[in-house]
Amino acid sequence: MAAGETQLYAKVSNKLKVRGPSLLLEPLLGMGFPVHTALKALAATGRKTAEEASDWLRCHRNDPSLDDPIPQEYALFLCPTGSLLEQLQEFWRESKRQCTKNRAHEIFPHITLCDFFTCEDHKVECLYEALKRAGDRVRGSFPLVVPLALHSSISYLGFFVSDSPADVIREFATTFAMEVAVLAGRFHRHLSLFSQRLQRGLALGLNSLAGAKLMSQDVLQKCTVKPCAKQLHLTLAHKFYPHHQRTLEQLARAIQPGHSCQWTAVLYSRDMRFVHYQTLRALFQYKPQNEDELTLSPGDYIFVDPTQQEETSKGWVIGTSQRTGCRGFLPENYTEQANESDTWVKHRTYTFNMAMDLASRKDGEASSRRNGEPHPPQTPRDVSSIQALQATIARKSVLVVRHGERVDQIFGKSWLQQCSTPDGKYYRPDLNFPCSLPRRSSGIKDFENDPPLSSCGIFQSRIAGEALLDSGIRITSVFTSPALRCVQTAKHILEELKLEKTIKIRVEPGIFEWTKWESGKTTPTLMTLDELQEAGFNVSMDYRPAFSLASLMPAESYDEYVNRCAVSVGWITSIRPRDVGVILIVGHGSALDSCTRPLLGLPPRDSGDFAQLVRKIPSLGMCFCEENKEEGKWELVNPPVKTLTHGSNSAFNWRNWIPGS
Repeated sequence: MAAGETQLYAKVSNKLKVRGPSLLLEPLLGMGFPVHTALKALAATGRKTAEEASDWLRCHRNDPSLDDPIPQEYALFLCPTGSLLEQLQEFWRESKRQCTKNRAHEIFPHITLCDFFTCEDHKVECLYEALKRAGDRVRGSFPLVVPLALHSSISYLGFFVSDSPADVIREFATTFAMEVAVLAGRFHRHLSLFSQRLQRGLALGLNSLAGAKLMSQDVLQKCTVKPCAKQLHLTLAHKFYPHHQRTLEQLARAIQPGHSCQWTAVLYSRDMRFVHYQTLRALFQYKPQNEDELTLSPGDYIFVDPTQQEETSKGWVIGTSQRTGCRGFLPENYTEQANESDTWVKHRTYTFNMAMDLASRKDGEASSRRNGEPHPPQTPRDVSSIQALQATIARKSVLVVRHGERVDQIFGKSWLQQCSTPDGKYYRPDLNFPCSLPRRSSGIKDFENDPPLSSCGIFQSRIAGEALLDSGIRITSVFTSPALRCVQTAKHILEELKLEKTIKIRVEPGIFEWTKWESGKTTPTLMTLDELQEAGFNVSMDYRPAFSLASLMPAESYDEYVNRCAVSVGWITSIRPRDVGVILIVGHGSALDSCTRPLLGLPPRDSGDFAQLVRKIPSLGMCFCEENKEEGKWELVNPPVKTLTHGSNSAFNWRNWIPGS
């Protein structure tokens, strides 16, 4: 079968003078793979090397759709490189951080030249040749500078391409479509003739009727490309919240599109079966415990149909692995949301003003593709554009963070008895107890209602601080509840930010927990500023809080509590009102609601709804508010770092493993 099929495709390719697919097919057919699956593997991997295609086939050996004649979908985009790409990527990051994710974040910066179209696997080489011919034809007239004009509406923000440059780009897209029609049409006719001979059993030595039928079915389909007839545009944001429009416009105005840019036409493909599916990326390895579960490796992409999740258990989803083609159940917390274009495959590029087909360089293999984006060689950042962006986004922000895991959360109300000696000294009975406790004037008993962080809580705080450092946000001041666990969380975050010596922690009793939730009829005895300073906490001794420790009343009403928080957060944000940057507030789970709603101009929630909401807030949960001076209000935006998720770890007694015990 392999010899005859190779002969068939070689004859057709030679007649069309297209670079012979047999150069890649022969090694695959020599390994025993049928021609239709070998061609499918080549199309799915961008026709780069036979080795990549053979690896794909081995991974898909249990793929139930491997023999199905389902073609890939292809699209042609015009993508910027160099300084303009860096500015756009900076906009992508900042718009996502400040205004949450919108539809534009799903795809890299681009101008659509041809919408997605289907092309049978054996005709893909025609697309490559068409791209080269179209590029060569318009290369001399392609504009050195593509004029981009900013356009904004209630749900769209982007650059429009206008004037004569747009006509040249449209001519390129139209030429590509025409060349594809010509080349694929010839391939269609020649392959159809050979396929008819094949089915009649004429002298090609094939002994597989199934392979003949598959090829004869394929050639009945045509490859039709529709060049974009609409206004050429480069989308910056799409389907965003209306109240984010002003912020997005400000960020967009910092982009300087007038500089010369090397534009690259890029041909991508995607699996047409999963166009409307949700895409997940595996974060951890998972080995199936049951036959109907998927194997996961870090970096795997999973296609999930949201309409088919009714039968799954809580915390599980059912999806199809891009790497293997197999379908099964998987734990959702082993994954994260991925972008739509992350699973697209780059095939060939044509860079204008260079007149070279980068296919010969195999697109730099994996190093040239990250998140589906065409990546040029690393160049220094355009300092002026970054400064302009930073100037635009300079505004006051408030980041409210819940403290880390507290020790009594794990070891219960009797935690202090578990770690106290008969003479009242502290020892560490479990590794999740802290190494030591700070000294208190009244002794160890005051920790009972003012517990410290656990070892895991310290780790949570540090990993959050490390993530904040990586995010690039600028913390300018820190306020905490007087509870020890909050002061500790602030300290560890500042240490990871390398700010523990330059920023003092301001203790604000006004953001302490709702005292009705505290056990006992009196307010907990909290550490004084002197005790905190003696314990090594860099607390401010000069800060005048909105509420003193003595003003905290036991069993206060809900209205008294939310009013206390509203007054406190108003006081915090009024200190040095001209300062910009991020104010970090470390409090309790309740603070994420009671300290943000006053800023947003929202009334307090119903106390029952408030209690239900707070129970769901995890350790190091965050809410992020930004001041919009133009509209005179604050807005809730996407936090600068991702959430922290982990599982439990139960106690272990080695004595249970002693034989006979």
